[in-house]
Parts: sequence; structure tokens; C-alpha cells
Amino acid sequence: MNGIIIIVLLIFILIITFSSIKIIRQSSVGIVMRLGKFSRKAETGVNFIIPFVETIYKVVDLREVVIDFPPQPVITKDNVTMQIDTVVYYKITDPVYYIFEIANPISAIENLTATTLRNIIGELDLDETLTSRDIINTKLRVILDEATDKWGIKVNRVELKNILPPKDIQEAMEKQMRAERQRREAVLTAEGQKKASVLLAEGEKESTILNAEAKKESLVRAAEGQKQADILRAEGEAAAIMKMQQAKAEGLRYVFAAIKESGIDDNILAIRSMEALEKIAESDSSKLVLPSDAINFLGTFKGIKEVMSSGKE
Repeated sequence: MNGIIIIVLLIFILIITFSSIKIIRQSSVGIVMRLGKFSRKAETGVNFIIPFVETIYKVVDLREVVIDFPPQPVITKDNVTMQIDTVVYYKITDPVYYIFEIANPISAIENLTATTLRNIIGELDLDETLTSRDIINTKLRVILDEATDKWGIKVNRVELKNILPPKDIQEAMEKQMRAERQRREAVLTAEGQKKASVLLAEGEKESTILNAEAKKESLVRAAEGQKQADILRAEGEAAAIMKMQQAKAEGLRYVFAAIKESGIDDNILAIRSMEALEKIAESDSSKLVLPSDAINFLGTFKGIKEVMSSGKE
């Protein structure tokens, strides 16, 4: 009988011992209550509590939590009703306040998010709401973080997940976007055609300039060629005249030499000289300039020649 009592006592002691040992997981904190009153926090690892006096009321997860709230109806400044759903990222910084300062923290955060979002969107019109997500997120996070600080909650981020305007507004926006795309397409097409026309005009201008320069160069080269040809022709004619004059002068030297050797008198010599001068003057390429006395002298000798010719006959 005594052995049974001892065994029962040992089992009871073991149960009490094991029930007094509490293990808290990583990133968690236990709230220890002593006789219905907060006593202390049970940190990560092994913790001992007094059986029947202390209990682990709740284990609080200290990791960051993400809550996706359902869409909330909000009205913009220009009286457009839209549905907006938010995502809140928060973390518990003080588990004691989180347990004892707020009864239902998740519901409180949801309602606070909805009312704050309505206030912010009510100050914006539709276009500002659609294009100012970062501003709305920042304002919403600051207000929620300030309100939840006394609950031991730190709001890290707030994101607007979806913004759903009414169906007719969506259709109007689609038409507007379609019209804007068509306008941009028309502008880009017009700019492309303008650039193409400018490039074409510049190409034609450069082509005209190059053609004019080529024509000018051709005319210059033709003029230079003609000039060189005229120079060569004039030099050839001058050389021919010089050769002819040299030949005639050479002939006169031979005539004078023959007359000198044959002993012809002065009258015959004068007549022959005049005949030679007449032949030189008859040439198209020769020009003689004689004074009037010489011309009279030539006429006298011409008469003498005619008298001598008639005497011979």
C-alpha cells in the first residue's frame, strides 16, 4: 500500500515538474500570468513557471505579419465610387501592450485602415487617385503607425493592391486611353513623315548643289581646254608665220646673193627688189607698212619696168 502511494506521489511530482517547464519557440514571446495578473514575459527557450500559480496566457509571434483586407468602397472628391483593397505589413514590438491594450487588434487595424482610406481618397479626384498611389500609401502608413503605436504594433508598409472604378468609368477610361494611343500614333506618324520630307528635301538640295558644282567644274574645264586650244592654235599660226617669213627672208638672201654674183646694175636690182616686196605684200599673212615716199618710189620703178618691158618687145 505504501509503495502505491509512493508511486502515485512520484507520478504527481513528475507531472508537476513537466507542467512547470515551458519552451518558447524562436521569434515568439510568452505572456506569464500569476493568479490572473500579468507577471512577466517568457523569452525564447526554456522557461520555468510555478504550477497552479502561474500560467502561459498567450504566445505572441514577433515576426512581421501581412494582412490582405477585402475591398472597401470609397468616394473620390468628384463623386466617383470605387473599390480599393489594401495590404498592411505590421510587426508586434511590445507583446504586453498588444495583449492588454487592444481586444481585437486585427479588426481594429482593418477598420482604422478603411476609415483613414476614405478620408484620404475623399480629398482626391479620380485621376489623382489613380496616379498617386505612393502618396496615398505614405499617408496611410503614417496615420496607421501613429494610431497603432499605443497597441504595441509597428506598421511598416501599406500598399493599395487594387483600385477598381465603376464599369462605366472603366469603359470611358479605356476609350480615353485608346484615343490617346491613336493620337500618339498620329503624332508619331506625322513626325516621321516630316522627318522623311526634310531628309528628302535635304537630299534633293545636296543633289542640286552637287549637280551645279559638277556643271560648273565641267564648264571651267571646257573653258580651260578651249583656252589652251586657242593658245596652241595661235602659237601654231605664229610659228607658221615665222617659218614663212624665215623662208621668204632666206629666199631674198639667195636672190641678193645671186644678183651680187651676176653683176646686175642698180636698175635691175631695184626692180627685182620691188617685185620681191610686191610678192611679200600679196601674201595674206604678211603686212607691210611703207611711207608715202617709198610708195611713190615703187610707182616710179613700176613705170621703169613697163618701159623696159616695151623696149625689149
